[in-house]
Amino acid sequence: MRTRLMMLGPPGAGKGTQAQRLAEALRIPQISTGDMLRAAKAQGTPLGLEAAGYMDRGELVPDEVVVGIVKERLAGADVAQGFILDGFPRTVPQAEALAEAGVQLDAVINVSVPEDELMARITGRLSCPSCGAAFHRDNHPPRQEGTCDACGSALIVRKDDSAEVFGQRLRSYQAKTAPLAAFYQDRGLLFEVEGTGPLDVIQARIRDIVDAG
Repeated sequence: MRTRLMMLGPPGAGKGTQAQRLAEALRIPQISTGDMLRAAKAQGTPLGLEAAGYMDRGELVPDEVVVGIVKERLAGADVAQGFILDGFPRTVPQAEALAEAGVQLDAVINVSVPEDELMARITGRLSCPSCGAAFHRDNHPPRQEGTCDACGSALIVRKDDSAEVFGQRLRSYQAKTAPLAAFYQDRGLLFEVEGTGPLDVIQARIRDIVDAG
């Protein structure tokens, strides 16, 4: 079984949701960059304090610091049976640095979704500014249009979910992160998964890859 995993895919592909489901099923941690940085900052490790300085100034944390924190995190007892990296690495230099740090992967799962569906998923999102509940115009509409089922507040479209902002995010992904697919394919680690259809069906596709290892 492949249990040292990385999830790859464009914004809106649902890789975070699938990573969470897989982590629960396999009883291994889902490790995101943001969670690691916040934890390292709270623990006050040397690398955590260094990262905190950049974060507090609103600057990007340098790759070498992030890779060091990832390596520290992957030394934890809870990853002995495996892990799922979610959101890191984001660029080929980060992937190269991760490999040089001795972090080995069994598989990189690339969740692929057509661009028009990605746009429909993202721009159809509706959020409640009061309680945080999430809806979708097509896939999960509120019972009363424009109103949160949970608390009755007016629903909004977050700025990040606008067509313009999503287009920028997608172009950034295509320029910086998509080349990771070729990087890992050259190393025999890349597995493509169709990210359309019911969540359970997508998860089954991923499990076929994991269980075949």
